[in-house]
Amino acid sequence: MAQEIKEHKGVVTFGDTPVTLLGEMVHAGDCAPDFTLTDNGLKPVSLSDFQGKTVILSIFPSIDTGVCAAQTRRFNKEASELSEKVVILAISKDLPFALGRFCAAEGIDRVHTLSDYAHSEFGYKYGFLMKENMLLARGVVVISQEGKVTYVEYVPNVTSEPDYGKALEAAKNTL
Repeated sequence: MAQEIKEHKGVVTFGDTPVTLLGEMVHAGDCAPDFTLTDNGLKPVSLSDFQGKTVILSIFPSIDTGVCAAQTRRFNKEASELSEKVVILAISKDLPFALGRFCAAEGIDRVHTLSDYAHSEFGYKYGFLMKENMLLARGVVVISQEGKVTYVEYVPNVTSEPDYGKALEAAKNTL
């Protein structure tokens, strides 16, 4: 018997249009659900691979848009000023080849770009999957070294950037 998928309407808009988020939205205080994504070399990467580190999840719809590219560039820049105990995972539904091409062209070398294209596992487990276009909504999740969610932002309008300052502060507060 298939499990019912939760729907959350009105939390996020795409432009002026409300979208439906599928899955289980996460909240500060939750245990971070493990997930497996695909890296640029088509290898599986799981959250549990980063056990013992603070993890910033930078989530976005597509690297081929200006706001998503800017978000990835910004977190790549910020990563150089963070502790080695902090890792940043940039997650989208882009194909790994597109993510790899972007990283090579832009010199992105401090964040791990990962794709949820195969099964939407991350999107469902964290409630970021948009039903209307099956892309990920924009947001940031910070997970402590102990595996607890300490900060969550579902950006209200997918076409806007996240609050970098709050996310980075939340990550620093876990150390």
